[in-house]
Amino acid sequence: MARLRDRDSGCPWDIEQDFASIAAYTIEEAYEVADAIDRNDLDHLKDELGDLLLQVVFHAQMAREQGAFDFGDVVAAICDKMTRRHPHVFAAQGCANAAGGRMPGAAADASVEDAEAQTREWEAQKQRERQAAGDDDISALAGISRGMPEWQRAVKLQARAARVGFDWPGTDPVIAKLHEEIEEVRVEFARGDVEANRERLQDEIGDILFVCANLARHAKVDVGAALRHANLKFERRFRSMESLAAGEGTRLAQLPLEQQDAYWDRAKRIERGQE
Repeated sequence: MARLRDRDSGCPWDIEQDFASIAAYTIEEAYEVADAIDRNDLDHLKDELGDLLLQVVFHAQMAREQGAFDFGDVVAAICDKMTRRHPHVFAAQGCANAAGGRMPGAAADASVEDAEAQTREWEAQKQRERQAAGDDDISALAGISRGMPEWQRAVKLQARAARVGFDWPGTDPVIAKLHEEIEEVRVEFARGDVEANRERLQDEIGDILFVCANLARHAKVDVGAALRHANLKFERRFRSMESLAAGEGTRLAQLPLEQQDAYWDRAKRIERGQE
């Protein structure tokens, strides 16, 4: 990467990049990793992890050029963080940080009962670290990044609120709330002027999506994985529709919606082995 970024002999495209221009590629590569995992394709997972690693190297090289940090510092930082946040595992190392000191609250003799207890301790340790760094935000929602996908941030916000008891006790009230929000969207559409109501529709549809994320959290279903699976299912069935239509000498675009729906139903039956 240093050679690619060399001002005299490097690659023009790599040279002109900065943190902002590369950020989108970093996010894209993370999704490619998730896709390979969804497909249980380990060969592609190996390749995609390499692509994601390249993004880390790229950012680290740009920081090195600015004298901020380098790849070794990135590795040292995450090693220190994992040690610090797992005192029940790394007690022998004393949970020392890079400067040889100790982070507040990292007890060497700490222990956790299960994964849920570890999650609580992880969040508590993160809060101690923020306070040690001078962050005076004591909200239960402190430290939730605004840079993550909004569906993921919604789940994080809900999970943090749940830790202080602000949560529905089960799925029934969540489903009831979903019906309530859908009705509010229906009312907005019934007003007739979608353009004039766009701001209200955005607000109400956002409420539906937020409640859907909460429903997924209660079901212990990953929202991103669920939506990826829905996208793949739609794509698979739509392509089947296209193939069925082509086999009968026509194209979907030439057909009215009623006939397109008939192909959709056929695609579903074929997928289920009913035809």
